[in-house]
Amino acid sequence: MTHLSRRQVLQSLGAASLAAPAAPQSFYYGKDEPLPRQIELAAGPLTMVFEPELGFLRYLRYGDAEVIRGIYAAVRDRNWGTVTPRISKLRVETRESGFTVSFDVTCAEGGIDFLWRGEIKGEPEGVVTFRMDGQARSTFLRNRIGFCVLHPVRECAGKMCTVMHAGGSKEIGKFPLHVSPHQPFKQIVSMSHEAAQGVIAEVAFEGEVFEMEDHRNWTDASYKTYCTPLELEFPVEVKQGAKISQSVTVSLKGAAQTGARKFRAARREATLEVRGGPGSVRPLPRVGFGLAAEMPTLDGRQISLLLGARPAHLRVDLKLNEPSHAALLNRAIMESRALQTGLELALHLTADAEAELKALAPKLALHQPRVDRCLIFHQAEKSTDARWVKLAREHLKGLAASFGAGANAYFAELNRGRPATPDLDFLCYSLNPQVHAFDNPSLVENLEAQADAVESARQFAGGKGIVVTPVSFKPRFNPNATGAETKLPPDVLPPAVDPRQMSLFGAAWTLGSLKYLSESGAQSVTYYETHGAKGLMELAAGSRWPRHFPSERGMTFPLYHVLADFNEFAGGEVLRTRSSQPLIFDGLILRKGPRQRALVANLTAESQSVRIAWPHASRRIRVRKLDEHSVRLAANQPQSWRAQNGDTILLGGAAAELSLAPYAVARLDTVES
Repeated sequence: MTHLSRRQVLQSLGAASLAAPAAPQSFYYGKDEPLPRQIELAAGPLTMVFEPELGFLRYLRYGDAEVIRGIYAAVRDRNWGTVTPRISKLRVETRESGFTVSFDVTCAEGGIDFLWRGEIKGEPEGVVTFRMDGQARSTFLRNRIGFCVLHPVRECAGKMCTVMHAGGSKEIGKFPLHVSPHQPFKQIVSMSHEAAQGVIAEVAFEGEVFEMEDHRNWTDASYKTYCTPLELEFPVEVKQGAKISQSVTVSLKGAAQTGARKFRAARREATLEVRGGPGSVRPLPRVGFGLAAEMPTLDGRQISLLLGARPAHLRVDLKLNEPSHAALLNRAIMESRALQTGLELALHLTADAEAELKALAPKLALHQPRVDRCLIFHQAEKSTDARWVKLAREHLKGLAASFGAGANAYFAELNRGRPATPDLDFLCYSLNPQVHAFDNPSLVENLEAQADAVESARQFAGGKGIVVTPVSFKPRFNPNATGAETKLPPDVLPPAVDPRQMSLFGAAWTLGSLKYLSESGAQSVTYYETHGAKGLMELAAGSRWPRHFPSERGMTFPLYHVLADFNEFAGGEVLRTRSSQPLIFDGLILRKGPRQRALVANLTAESQSVRIAWPHASRRIRVRKLDEHSVRLAANQPQSWRAQNGDTILLGGAAAELSLAPYAVARLDTVES
């Protein structure tokens, strides 16, 4: 039986006391400190939450309808880095159907010192005003200072809206259905849309010129209206003593004045249901991993574990103008053979592309590796011109591989620089969930946008496949104005290691990513690296988590098990599903022959009761949970843990009901009679 009791887990680890907690905080989301607080607020019929540690107003709702996803003010430095806000002097006053919140925010990093005072007022009529008044305490360069307003995609995509412009003109338009490569609306004074039947939500801006971008270009699940148009020159010098004041006002028109509603009261039952109709069943993408180039070569134990995860390919990045690429290629060939898989070659060319490809060809002919796919990039281009793919085909014609191109960075680069497709077998781009925000709720929110990017790419791919490679937890580099990779100092780009990769949150997020990329029709996906802190397992004990894990061999991260469970159904299909509460609970259902498997995740720090509506499943289901009780064993003894099947339950009325601990992942398998 897989779901071990708390006593069994602690005994298996030689714990001294059964009174110890099932898992320390870092098991849940990689850190020991508590998550940011959420204060529930109401302004008449509008409900919302405020996160004082971030100065972030989230989830403005009218009943069950999400009106605004979020409002916040940001200071962005000359390299688009977000300066961490530090909140002080918080005051919260609530009254019947209204509130006032005030606080100070200090943004001080790398020579930037900016202080602003925030005030949020909620009125009984369903009006919320967020105001900032700031002053620079140093002279610095900035790309942006001010408000960002996020409209939710699920509620707004394709919906009509009215935009009032700075010159007094009015525009009737729509929120883009597919991801817009450029700003849908500019010079915005206010905009409004129907939030619910007969209820109009208006957002008005003061203090700056605002415009909207489709945030899904970076797989953020929102339309973002922000200040300082990108067509203006940046960075801009802010003089010491300069003052900046802005406000955003959200108001409802036609809303029933039913008084305040509790935020949680709007939540429906967390249910996962199978969707019918066109595209409701898709072939599973081929899922592989990236070569851990900065880590030692895989050892025997790591190879054994990775074989259990059944990688479809191993990605290696070769900068053909650098002498080190030959040794890296040799290592990739060796490790791919050990893992019994093919290579995904990411070839980075320069102006001397023809000579670089000519020099590569005999190396490949000598070793004759299995190459499944060649990704062609040019180091001076944000999105690859198709001529480089044609050139690569000519010089590497001995490879039985598919050739494609696109962006080594974000979908935005591919969307704005769409290569001609006749000479391509596929289009590609990479993604990570932390381009603009870094907190847990934002990472969960952004999962749905991964599907939007794939579906939008399919609109201009000319029937060619969509390859998402790689998926990483944090940005790998900062693309500069020329599209080249820029290695930046630590104060410009945060460290590439995110402790959440090693946590239950990392496993739940990975499951959500697999769902949306699979159901939207991605052909292939590359996740993370094979090993190391950016991989599926730690190299050795003593690095990050091991103080919580008495293991001499290093540890396997929870997300390893999610990827292994998924790849056990390689060559099968995914059934398209929809969660009633995607910010709380989500999952996917796999099918291969007579077998079916559901993988579901609790995406919150609270225990949840969830329901999986599962037609055509067998009467008996085996359930295995990866949670606070089993995570130690799964991390320290992964093969033994995976050999256990789980508890058997009976499916009642074509639905399975489960209780999931914080950030827990459950695997449900049908059992044939």
